[in-house]
Formats: sequence, structure tokens, C-alpha cells
Amino acid sequence: MAEDNPRGTMFRVIMPNQHSRVTNAELFFDLVFVFAVTQLSHMLLGRFTPLGAIQVTLLFLAVWWAWVYTTWITNWLDPELTPVRILLFLLMLGGLVLSTSIPTAFEGRGLWFAGAYALIQVGRTLFWLIATPSHRTLVRHNAIRILTWLCCSAVFWVLGGFAEGPTRLWFWIAALGIEYVAPAVRFWTPGLEFSSIEAWAVEGSHMAERCAGFIIIALGEAIVVNGATFADLTWTPDIVAAFLAALAGSIAMWWIYFHRGAEAGSAMISKSEESGRVARLAYTYLHMPIVGGIILTAVADDLVLTHPNGPSDLRVAVSAIGGPLLFLVGTILFKHTIRGFLQLSHGVGIIAFAVLAFFASGLSSLLLSALATAILVIVAVWESLSLSSPAREA
Repeated sequence: MAEDNPRGTMFRVIMPNQHSRVTNAELFFDLVFVFAVTQLSHMLLGRFTPLGAIQVTLLFLAVWWAWVYTTWITNWLDPELTPVRILLFLLMLGGLVLSTSIPTAFEGRGLWFAGAYALIQVGRTLFWLIATPSHRTLVRHNAIRILTWLCCSAVFWVLGGFAEGPTRLWFWIAALGIEYVAPAVRFWTPGLEFSSIEAWAVEGSHMAERCAGFIIIALGEAIVVNGATFADLTWTPDIVAAFLAALAGSIAMWWIYFHRGAEAGSAMISKSEESGRVARLAYTYLHMPIVGGIILTAVADDLVLTHPNGPSDLRVAVSAIGGPLLFLVGTILFKHTIRGFLQLSHGVGIIAFAVLAFFASGLSSLLLSALATAILVIVAVWESLSLSSPAREA
């Protein structure tokens, strides 16, 4: 609470050897993104074309960026304080507008999507700047740098909202490019130059827990969508088998990420002297393919559930193999960052999916889904056994 903060600011009070817990307000805010993830998977189902994939990928990157920027801000600000809570509630409103605009973002609601996104990004950063006391020079300069970059990208978002057809896509690619390049160049700004690593220090366990929460959101969305689809179908043996394969795949993904990786990541970043650098690489960037892989796998599950005996056409093959493959690529890179070595089980799993892709066209959708799930289960079991033995997996 405000009276517990001796500095009288809206920043979290960080106590030595104590982790900052994820607050209920942050968890409440995350519920908006359950809806956003659902909208993205449904949009991809209806637009499984090269252009549709590009559009959905762009919107996913925007949704992730809006969420992860908020996570960084609430790592520093205290959501238990009323002004910060109100900020989160306003961001929830913007997130709902953003999410409801996703299916027609490249048609009639482009300006709604762009406007909501730009307001979320710029408004949240402006609040952070205002909430930062004058004596915290490094933090204020960081806020100014980020606000400058986000204002530049906002121009392209809004211009894209007014544009139509391919022009909108190119404007939004430019906007997203500005936002993703910015951290890589450490938000260089004329007069302020580059931001320093010291200005990006985070409370590591909080960052790890927040990103783990988003993995739960994506996995939970997949299970909810699969359950809803399964409930509306006639429960034949093939459909039941497809549902069980989808559920087992989600459980295997949970096991691969949470059984060892999430806890190891939290411990590592909490002890790191460069927590900001680790948070940027391991949690801001490398979690994108993990979440994207879960969303793409959910699309495959829906396709297989509705046509388990059909051939593995391009949509089924790309999603059923590409989803878990993307997930494993993300997790092996994430775990390499936090452990310093590559997981052999994950590497073999990636190779196995590449081999499976050669035979996919000759398999039924159900068999392809079952084999993909089997690979994930083997990876999960292999990692668990190898890391529990005296000799670590390398």
C-alpha cells in the first residue's frame, strides 16, 4: 500500500532476499489476453494462407508486445497502489478493444485496433514517466527514450488504420519493426544516447512468474477451445482419440516448460547481476516462439478434432508439426540462456519433427497428431529423467 512505501512513490519496494509477488490486479489484467489468444487462433483457422499467416503473426507480435511491456512496467510500479491499479484497468479496456478488433483488423476495424494499440503503448509509458520521481534520472531517461520510440511507431499504426489493403499491412510492419528494433539498439535517442544496462534491472522472480503465467494462458486457451469443439461433436472412437492426443500434447508442453525450465529460469534471473539483459533475451524475445508454438498447435488440434480421418493437408501438416517445432525451438533457446547448455532431448525432438514432416502427407490427421504428441511426451520424459540423474543432460 502507499503508506508502506517509504519513498512515497508508485514504485515497488524491493526487500533483500524477498521476491515481489504477482498481484491479483496483474492476474486480472491477464484475463484479457486469454480472449486475445483465442481470437488469434480463430483468425488463423479462417485465414490459413500465406497472407493470412503474415497478418496473424503481425497481430500476435503486437499483442505480445503490449502484454510484455506492461509486465516490465508492473515489475517496477506497484499494482497494489490505486493509481497503478487504475492504469491496469484502463489497459484492460484498451486490450478488450484490441482483442475484439483482431478478426477484422485488416478490414473494417483496422483503425480501432491501431488506435487501441497505440493508446496502450504510449499511455502506459507516459504514466510511467509521470510516476517516476525526478531524482531517479536513469529511469526517467529510459521512460523518455521508450516514449519517443513508441510515439514514432504510433504514427505508423494510425496511418495503417486509415489505409486499406496491402498499404495497411506495410504501415503496420514498419510500426512493429520500429518497436522490435528499439530494444536491440537500446532505445538510442538523440540527446540521451543509449540506455544503460543498470537502468533495466528487474525483480527477476516476478518477471519469470509473469511470463510463466502467459504460457498458462496460451495452454489454457488451447484446452478450452479443444473442449468446446469436442463437446459439439459426435463422440466416435477417432474423435475421442484426437481429443486425448490434443490433451496429452498440452500436458507434455506444460511438462517441458514447467517441470524444470520455469523454476530454473526464476532462480537464475533472481541471482543474475544483469537481470535486465536476461529478462530482455530469455523472457521478452525467446518466449515469443514458445507462445506462438502453443497457439499454432491449438489450431492443429481443432483441425484434427473436426476431421480426424482426413488426410494431412498443408494446413494440418504445418500446424501439427510447425506448432510443436516452434515451441521446442523456443524452449531449447530459453533453457540454453538460463542453463548455459543445449538440451539434447529438445534437439532430438526438433530433428524428429523435421523427419516427421517428410512423411506427413501420407498420414491421416489423427495419426500425425498422435505422432507429434508422442514426440513431445518423449522429450518431456527424457528431460525429466536426464536432469534427475547425477550427470546433467548436455
